[in-house]
Amino acid sequence: MHNKLNGSTADLLEAAHQSILFTAKRPELVMDRGEGMYLWDTDGKAYLDFSGGWAVTSLGHSPKVLQAAIAKQAGQLVHASPGFYNKPMIEFSKLMTDISGFDKIFFASSGSEANESAIKLARKHGAKNLSGAYEIITLTNSFHGRTLAMMSATGKAQWESLYAPKVPGFKHVPINDFDACFAAISDRTCAIMLELVQGEGGVYSVDAPYLQALRKACDVYGILLIFDEIQTGLGRTGKMFASEHYGVKPDVMTLAKGIGGGFPLSAMLTTNEYDLFEPGDQGGTYTGNPLAMAAGMAVVQEILRLDLPTNAMLMGQTIKEQLASLAEKYAISAIRGKGLLLGFSVPEGTAAALAADCMEQGLIINAPNASTIRLMPSLTVTETEIDEMLLMLERSLIKLELYAAQKETAAVRA
Repeated sequence: MHNKLNGSTADLLEAAHQSILFTAKRPELVMDRGEGMYLWDTDGKAYLDFSGGWAVTSLGHSPKVLQAAIAKQAGQLVHASPGFYNKPMIEFSKLMTDISGFDKIFFASSGSEANESAIKLARKHGAKNLSGAYEIITLTNSFHGRTLAMMSATGKAQWESLYAPKVPGFKHVPINDFDACFAAISDRTCAIMLELVQGEGGVYSVDAPYLQALRKACDVYGILLIFDEIQTGLGRTGKMFASEHYGVKPDVMTLAKGIGGGFPLSAMLTTNEYDLFEPGDQGGTYTGNPLAMAAGMAVVQEILRLDLPTNAMLMGQTIKEQLASLAEKYAISAIRGKGLLLGFSVPEGTAAALAADCMEQGLIINAPNASTIRLMPSLTVTETEIDEMLLMLERSLIKLELYAAQKETAAVRA
Protein backbone atom coordinates (compact mmCIF):
# COMPACT_ATOMS: atom_id res chain seq x y z
CA MET A 1 0.00 0.00 0.00
CA HIS A 2 1.27 3.49 -0.89
CA ASN A 3 2.32 5.50 2.14
CA LYS A 4 1.85 9.24 1.89
CA LEU A 5 5.01 11.27 2.50
CA ASN A 6 4.95 13.57 5.52
CA GLY A 7 6.52 16.40 3.52
CA SER A 8 9.72 16.86 5.55
CA THR A 9 12.89 17.34 3.52
CA ALA A 10 14.46 14.23 5.03
CA ASP A 11 11.41 12.14 4.15
CA LEU A 12 11.32 13.50 0.61
CA LEU A 13 15.02 12.85 0.05
CA GLU A 14 14.73 9.29 1.35
CA ALA A 15 11.87 8.68 -1.08
CA ALA A 16 13.87 10.25 -3.91
CA HIS A 17 16.85 7.98 -3.26
CA GLN A 18 14.57 4.95 -3.22
CA SER A 19 12.45 5.73 -6.28
CA ILE A 20 14.30 8.00 -8.74
CA LEU A 21 16.77 6.43 -11.16
CA PHE A 22 20.23 7.87 -10.62
CA THR A 23 21.32 9.97 -13.62
CA ALA A 24 22.76 13.07 -11.94
CA LYS A 25 24.49 14.07 -8.74
CA ARG A 26 22.00 16.42 -7.11
CA PRO A 27 22.43 18.42 -3.89
CA GLU A 28 20.62 17.13 -0.81
CA LEU A 29 17.72 19.56 -0.96
CA VAL A 30 14.29 19.69 -2.59
CA MET A 31 13.09 22.71 -4.53
CA ASP A 32 9.57 23.72 -3.58
CA ARG A 33 8.59 26.95 -5.30
CA GLY A 34 9.93 29.76 -7.44
CA GLU A 35 9.22 33.38 -8.24
CA GLY A 36 11.20 35.70 -10.47
CA MET A 37 14.92 35.15 -9.99
CA TYR A 38 14.48 33.07 -6.83
CA LEU A 39 13.86 29.46 -5.84
CA TRP A 40 12.95 28.22 -2.35
CA ASP A 41 13.58 24.74 -1.01
CA THR A 42 11.32 22.77 1.33
CA ASP A 43 13.20 24.19 4.33
CA GLY A 44 12.35 27.72 3.20
CA LYS A 45 15.88 28.67 2.12
CA ALA A 46 16.00 31.11 -0.82
CA TYR A 47 18.36 30.76 -3.80
CA LEU A 48 19.18 33.45 -6.34
CA ASP A 49 19.13 31.50 -9.60
CA PHE A 50 21.83 32.61 -12.03
CA SER A 51 21.51 29.36 -13.99
CA GLY A 52 17.95 30.27 -14.99
CA GLY A 53 16.73 26.71 -14.66
CA TRP A 54 19.49 25.81 -17.17
CA ALA A 55 18.80 28.79 -19.48
CA VAL A 56 15.10 27.94 -19.47
CA THR A 57 13.29 30.47 -17.25
CA SER A 58 13.44 33.34 -19.71
CA LEU A 59 10.73 35.25 -17.80
CA GLY A 60 11.84 34.13 -14.34
CA HIS A 61 10.32 31.34 -12.27
CA SER A 62 6.56 30.79 -12.50
CA PRO A 63 5.76 34.05 -14.34
CA LYS A 64 2.16 35.21 -14.08
CA VAL A 65 1.62 35.32 -17.86
CA LEU A 66 2.65 31.66 -18.16
CA GLN A 67 0.44 30.63 -15.23
CA ALA A 68 -2.54 32.39 -16.79
CA ALA A 69 -2.00 30.98 -20.27
CA ILE A 70 -1.66 27.39 -19.04
CA ALA A 71 -4.72 27.68 -16.76
CA LYS A 72 -6.87 29.18 -19.50
CA GLN A 73 -5.86 26.62 -22.13
CA ALA A 74 -6.19 23.71 -19.68
CA GLY A 75 -9.81 24.70 -19.20
CA GLN A 76 -10.46 24.57 -22.92
CA LEU A 77 -8.32 21.86 -24.59
CA VAL A 78 -5.23 20.08 -23.30
CA HIS A 79 -4.69 17.57 -26.10
CA ALA A 80 -6.48 16.76 -29.35
CA SER A 81 -3.94 14.43 -31.06
CA PRO A 82 -1.12 15.20 -33.48
CA GLY A 83 -3.51 14.23 -36.29
CA PHE A 84 -5.43 17.50 -36.00
CA TYR A 85 -4.72 21.19 -36.22
CA ASN A 86 -5.58 23.24 -33.14
CA LYS A 87 -5.99 26.98 -32.81
CA PRO A 88 -3.02 27.66 -30.46
CA MET A 89 -0.77 25.66 -32.82
CA ILE A 90 -1.74 27.82 -35.78
CA GLU A 91 -1.45 31.08 -33.87
CA PHE A 92 1.94 30.24 -32.38
CA SER A 93 3.28 28.96 -35.71
CA LYS A 94 2.36 32.27 -37.33
CA LEU A 95 4.06 34.27 -34.57
CA MET A 96 7.27 32.23 -34.75
CA THR A 97 7.60 32.33 -38.53
CA ASP A 98 6.87 36.07 -38.50
CA ILE A 99 9.59 36.94 -35.97
CA SER A 100 12.21 34.48 -37.27
CA GLY A 101 11.95 35.02 -41.01
CA PHE A 102 11.52 31.30 -41.62
CA ASP A 103 8.55 29.84 -43.50
CA LYS A 104 7.77 26.59 -41.68
CA ILE A 105 7.95 25.26 -38.13
CA PHE A 106 7.78 21.87 -36.43
CA PHE A 107 7.18 21.64 -32.69
CA ALA A 108 8.45 19.05 -30.21
CA SER A 109 9.05 18.81 -26.47
CA SER A 110 12.84 18.92 -25.98
CA GLY A 111 15.99 20.28 -27.55
CA SER A 112 17.15 16.80 -28.46
CA GLU A 113 13.91 16.20 -30.38
CA ALA A 114 14.25 19.49 -32.24
CA ASN A 115 17.81 18.63 -33.22
CA GLU A 116 16.77 15.10 -34.24
CA SER A 117 14.19 16.75 -36.50
CA ALA A 118 16.91 18.88 -38.09
CA ILE A 119 19.12 15.82 -38.65
CA LYS A 120 16.23 13.92 -40.23
CA LEU A 121 15.45 16.86 -42.50
CA ALA A 122 19.10 17.12 -43.54
CA ARG A 123 19.23 13.42 -44.40
CA LYS A 124 15.92 13.71 -46.26
CA HIS A 125 17.51 16.52 -48.29
CA GLY A 126 20.57 14.35 -48.86
CA ALA A 127 18.47 11.41 -50.02
CA LYS A 128 16.30 13.52 -52.28
CA ASN A 129 18.71 16.12 -53.64
CA LEU A 130 22.30 14.99 -52.97
CA SER A 131 22.42 11.41 -54.28
CA GLY A 132 21.99 9.85 -50.86
CA ALA A 133 24.39 12.06 -48.88
CA TYR A 134 23.92 11.50 -45.13
CA GLU A 135 26.96 12.78 -43.22
CA ILE A 136 26.69 15.80 -40.94
CA ILE A 137 29.65 17.86 -39.79
CA THR A 138 29.50 19.11 -36.19
CA LEU A 139 32.06 20.70 -33.88
CA THR A 140 34.30 19.28 -31.18
CA ASN A 141 33.26 20.39 -27.70
CA SER A 142 29.68 20.83 -28.95
CA PHE A 143 26.48 19.67 -27.26
CA HIS A 144 23.31 18.76 -29.14
CA GLY A 145 21.35 16.57 -26.73
CA ARG A 146 21.12 13.18 -25.04
CA THR A 147 19.28 10.93 -27.44
CA LEU A 148 21.59 8.34 -28.99
CA ALA A 149 21.80 10.21 -32.31
CA MET A 150 22.37 13.57 -30.62
CA MET A 151 25.08 12.09 -28.39
CA SER A 152 26.70 10.91 -31.62
CA ALA A 153 26.42 14.42 -33.05
CA THR A 154 27.83 15.97 -29.87
CA GLY A 155 31.57 16.59 -29.78
CA LYS A 156 32.24 15.77 -26.11
CA ALA A 157 35.37 13.64 -25.84
CA GLN A 158 34.07 11.75 -22.78
CA TRP A 159 31.09 10.53 -24.80
CA GLU A 160 33.11 8.99 -27.64
CA SER A 161 32.86 5.43 -26.35
CA LEU A 162 29.61 5.78 -24.38
CA TYR A 163 26.68 3.65 -25.64
CA ALA A 164 28.68 2.21 -28.51
CA PRO A 165 28.07 1.59 -31.30
CA LYS A 166 27.27 5.19 -32.00
CA VAL A 167 24.89 6.34 -34.72
CA PRO A 168 27.15 6.68 -37.78
CA GLY A 169 27.37 9.65 -40.10
CA PHE A 170 28.83 12.44 -37.94
CA LYS A 171 32.21 14.12 -38.35
CA HIS A 172 33.64 16.47 -35.69
CA VAL A 173 35.94 19.40 -36.46
CA PRO A 174 37.36 22.18 -34.23
CA ILE A 175 35.42 25.41 -33.73
CA ASN A 176 36.49 28.38 -35.88
CA ASP A 177 38.71 26.20 -38.09
CA PHE A 178 37.26 26.58 -41.58
CA ASP A 179 40.07 24.61 -43.22
CA ALA A 180 39.28 21.58 -41.07
CA CYS A 181 35.59 21.90 -41.86
CA PHE A 182 36.21 22.33 -45.57
CA ALA A 183 38.47 19.26 -45.57
CA ALA A 184 35.67 17.23 -43.96
CA ILE A 185 33.15 18.04 -46.70
CA SER A 186 32.67 15.24 -49.21
CA ASP A 187 30.01 13.95 -51.59
CA ARG A 188 28.49 12.22 -48.53
CA THR A 189 27.94 15.51 -46.65
CA CYS A 190 24.36 16.76 -46.35
CA ALA A 191 24.71 19.38 -43.56
CA ILE A 192 26.90 21.35 -41.18
CA MET A 193 25.41 21.79 -37.71
CA LEU A 194 26.73 24.05 -34.96
CA GLU A 195 25.98 26.17 -31.91
CA LEU A 196 26.83 29.85 -32.31
CA VAL A 197 27.87 29.90 -28.65
CA GLN A 198 28.94 26.58 -27.19
CA GLY A 199 27.16 26.78 -23.83
CA GLU A 200 27.88 23.35 -22.39
CA GLY A 201 31.31 23.49 -24.01
CA GLY A 202 32.41 26.43 -21.87
CA VAL A 203 30.77 29.50 -23.49
CA TYR A 204 32.86 29.83 -26.65
CA SER A 205 31.48 31.74 -29.64
CA VAL A 206 32.04 31.24 -33.36
CA ASP A 207 33.83 34.00 -35.27
CA ALA A 208 31.96 36.01 -37.89
CA PRO A 209 34.35 35.35 -40.84
CA TYR A 210 34.24 31.63 -40.05
CA LEU A 211 30.45 31.57 -40.03
CA GLN A 212 30.26 33.56 -43.25
CA ALA A 213 32.66 31.10 -44.88
CA LEU A 214 30.50 28.16 -43.75
CA ARG A 215 27.46 29.81 -45.31
CA LYS A 216 29.27 30.21 -48.63
CA ALA A 217 30.51 26.61 -48.58
CA CYS A 218 27.00 25.30 -47.90
CA ASP A 219 25.65 27.39 -50.78
CA VAL A 220 28.34 26.10 -53.17
CA TYR A 221 27.81 22.44 -52.30
CA GLY A 222 24.05 22.56 -51.74
CA ILE A 223 24.29 21.31 -48.16
CA LEU A 224 22.21 22.54 -45.23
CA LEU A 225 23.53 24.96 -42.64
CA ILE A 226 21.88 24.19 -39.28
CA PHE A 227 22.10 26.50 -36.29
CA ASP A 228 21.42 24.86 -32.93
CA GLU A 229 19.95 27.81 -31.00
CA ILE A 230 18.51 25.61 -28.26
CA GLN A 231 20.34 27.68 -25.63
CA THR A 232 20.95 30.94 -27.52
CA GLY A 233 17.54 31.61 -29.06
CA LEU A 234 14.72 33.93 -27.94
CA GLY A 235 16.78 36.82 -26.54
CA ARG A 236 19.44 34.98 -24.54
CA THR A 237 22.45 36.53 -26.32
CA GLY A 238 21.11 40.09 -26.53
CA LYS A 239 19.42 39.54 -29.89
CA MET A 240 16.20 37.62 -30.54
CA PHE A 241 18.34 34.97 -32.26
CA ALA A 242 22.12 34.64 -31.99
CA SER A 243 22.43 34.53 -35.78
CA GLU A 244 21.53 38.24 -35.81
CA HIS A 245 24.95 39.02 -34.32
CA TYR A 246 26.53 37.66 -37.48
CA GLY A 247 24.12 38.58 -40.28
CA VAL A 248 24.13 34.96 -41.41
CA LYS A 249 20.89 33.02 -41.88
CA PRO A 250 20.86 29.23 -41.67
CA ASP A 251 18.65 26.86 -43.63
CA VAL A 252 17.41 25.30 -40.40
CA MET A 253 17.25 26.63 -36.83
CA THR A 254 16.37 24.74 -33.66
CA LEU A 255 14.97 26.26 -30.46
CA ALA A 256 14.07 24.99 -26.98
CA LYS A 257 14.84 26.03 -23.36
CA GLY A 258 13.63 29.65 -23.18
CA ILE A 259 10.81 29.21 -25.72
CA GLY A 260 8.49 27.68 -23.12
CA GLY A 261 9.75 29.52 -20.05
CA GLY A 262 9.83 26.21 -18.17
CA PHE A 263 7.11 24.32 -20.05
CA PRO A 264 8.60 21.45 -22.13
CA LEU A 265 8.66 22.84 -25.67
CA SER A 266 11.01 22.99 -28.64
CA ALA A 267 10.89 23.84 -32.32
CA MET A 268 12.65 23.41 -35.64
CA LEU A 269 12.26 26.11 -38.28
CA THR A 270 13.15 26.03 -41.97
CA THR A 271 12.27 27.53 -45.36
CA ASN A 272 9.74 26.49 -47.97
CA GLU A 273 12.59 24.99 -50.01
CA TYR A 274 13.19 22.37 -47.32
CA ASP A 275 9.57 21.48 -46.59
CA LEU A 276 10.46 17.91 -47.58
CA PHE A 277 8.85 15.47 -45.15
CA GLU A 278 6.21 13.04 -46.34
CA PRO A 279 3.44 11.71 -44.06
CA GLY A 280 5.01 9.31 -41.58
CA ASP A 281 8.56 10.67 -41.98
CA GLN A 282 8.42 12.78 -38.85
CA GLY A 283 6.01 13.34 -35.98
CA GLY A 284 5.34 12.83 -32.31
CA THR A 285 2.39 12.37 -29.98
CA TYR A 286 2.80 15.80 -28.39
CA THR A 287 3.68 17.71 -31.56
CA GLY A 288 1.82 21.01 -31.47
CA ASN A 289 0.09 20.12 -28.20
CA PRO A 290 -2.42 22.93 -27.43
CA LEU A 291 -1.20 23.42 -23.86
CA ALA A 292 2.41 23.73 -24.99
CA MET A 293 1.41 26.09 -27.79
CA ALA A 294 -0.44 28.38 -25.39
CA ALA A 295 2.55 28.37 -23.05
CA GLY A 296 4.99 29.19 -25.83
CA MET A 297 2.76 31.93 -27.22
CA ALA A 298 2.53 33.63 -23.82
CA VAL A 299 6.29 33.45 -23.23
CA VAL A 300 7.38 34.70 -26.65
CA GLN A 301 4.81 37.51 -26.66
CA GLU A 302 6.13 38.66 -23.28
CA ILE A 303 9.75 38.52 -24.49
CA LEU A 304 8.71 40.77 -27.36
CA ARG A 305 6.52 43.08 -25.25
CA LEU A 306 9.25 43.70 -22.67
CA ASP A 307 12.04 43.80 -25.30
CA LEU A 308 14.01 41.32 -23.21
CA PRO A 309 16.78 40.87 -25.79
CA THR A 310 17.77 44.48 -25.09
CA ASN A 311 17.70 43.88 -21.33
CA ALA A 312 19.86 40.79 -21.86
CA MET A 313 22.37 42.87 -23.81
CA LEU A 314 22.49 45.65 -21.21
CA MET A 315 22.57 43.42 -18.14
CA GLY A 316 25.11 41.13 -19.77
CA GLN A 317 27.42 44.08 -20.34
CA THR A 318 26.94 45.12 -16.71
CA ILE A 319 27.90 41.65 -15.50
CA LYS A 320 30.98 41.60 -17.73
CA GLU A 321 32.14 44.98 -16.43
CA GLN A 322 31.64 43.92 -12.81
CA LEU A 323 33.44 40.62 -13.38
CA ALA A 324 36.33 42.53 -14.95
CA SER A 325 36.57 44.55 -11.73
CA LEU A 326 36.57 41.36 -9.63
CA ALA A 327 39.28 39.95 -11.90
CA GLU A 328 41.69 42.63 -10.64
CA LYS A 329 41.65 40.95 -7.22
CA TYR A 330 40.60 37.35 -7.83
CA ALA A 331 41.48 34.39 -10.03
CA ILE A 332 38.96 35.19 -12.76
CA SER A 333 40.02 35.38 -16.40
CA ALA A 334 38.76 35.04 -19.98
CA ILE A 335 35.38 36.68 -19.33
CA ARG A 336 33.32 35.82 -22.39
CA GLY A 337 29.93 35.24 -23.96
CA LYS A 338 27.06 37.27 -25.36
CA GLY A 339 24.09 38.83 -23.58
CA LEU A 340 23.10 36.66 -20.64
CA LEU A 341 25.01 33.56 -21.73
CA LEU A 342 28.31 34.32 -20.03
CA GLY A 343 31.32 32.42 -18.81
CA PHE A 344 34.68 32.99 -17.16
CA SER A 345 37.67 30.85 -16.30
CA VAL A 346 38.95 29.97 -12.83
CA PRO A 347 41.99 27.88 -11.85
CA GLU A 348 41.79 24.31 -13.11
CA GLY A 349 39.85 22.06 -10.76
CA THR A 350 38.21 24.84 -8.73
CA ALA A 351 35.00 25.53 -10.67
CA ALA A 352 32.88 22.85 -9.01
CA ALA A 353 34.01 23.90 -5.51
CA LEU A 354 33.22 27.53 -6.30
CA ALA A 355 29.74 26.65 -7.56
CA ALA A 356 29.12 24.47 -4.48
CA ASP A 357 30.17 27.20 -2.06
CA CYS A 358 27.94 29.71 -3.85
CA MET A 359 25.09 27.23 -3.51
CA GLU A 360 25.62 27.09 0.25
CA GLN A 361 25.26 30.86 0.35
CA GLY A 362 22.10 30.78 -1.73
CA LEU A 363 23.45 31.49 -5.22
CA ILE A 364 23.00 29.05 -8.10
CA ILE A 365 25.69 29.17 -10.79
CA ASN A 366 26.93 26.46 -13.14
CA ALA A 367 30.33 24.82 -13.61
CA PRO A 368 30.20 23.11 -17.03
CA ASN A 369 33.79 21.93 -16.64
CA ALA A 370 36.62 22.00 -14.12
CA SER A 371 37.76 25.53 -14.97
CA THR A 372 34.65 27.35 -16.19
CA ILE A 373 31.76 29.12 -14.48
CA ARG A 374 28.68 29.79 -16.60
CA LEU A 375 26.00 32.40 -15.87
CA MET A 376 22.61 32.32 -17.65
CA PRO A 377 20.03 34.13 -15.50
CA SER A 378 16.49 34.97 -16.52
CA LEU A 379 16.23 37.64 -19.20
CA THR A 380 14.36 39.79 -16.67
CA VAL A 381 17.37 40.07 -14.32
CA THR A 382 17.95 43.50 -12.74
CA GLU A 383 21.04 45.41 -11.62
CA THR A 384 20.01 44.87 -7.99
CA GLU A 385 20.02 41.08 -8.50
CA ILE A 386 23.36 41.31 -10.31
CA ASP A 387 24.84 43.19 -7.35
CA GLU A 388 23.52 40.51 -4.98
CA MET A 389 25.05 37.77 -7.14
CA LEU A 390 28.43 39.49 -7.25
CA LEU A 391 28.53 39.90 -3.46
CA MET A 392 27.96 36.18 -2.91
CA LEU A 393 30.42 35.25 -5.66
CA GLU A 394 33.10 37.44 -4.07
CA ARG A 395 32.51 35.85 -0.65
CA SER A 396 33.09 32.43 -2.17
CA LEU A 397 36.21 33.59 -4.01
CA ILE A 398 37.59 34.86 -0.70
CA LYS A 399 36.62 31.69 1.18
CA LEU A 400 38.30 29.46 -1.40
CA GLU A 401 41.31 31.82 -1.54
CA LEU A 402 41.05 32.24 -5.30
CA TYR A 403 43.15 35.37 -5.53
CA ALA A 404 44.69 37.10 -8.53
CA ALA A 405 48.01 35.27 -8.13
CA GLN A 406 46.28 32.20 -9.55
CA LYS A 407 44.94 33.98 -12.63
CA GLU A 408 47.71 32.69 -14.86
CA THR A 409 46.61 29.13 -14.15
CA ALA A 410 43.03 29.97 -15.13
CA ALA A 411 44.14 31.74 -18.31
CA VAL A 412 46.09 28.70 -19.53
CA ARG A 413 42.88 26.64 -19.70
CA ALA A 414 40.94 29.41 -21.48
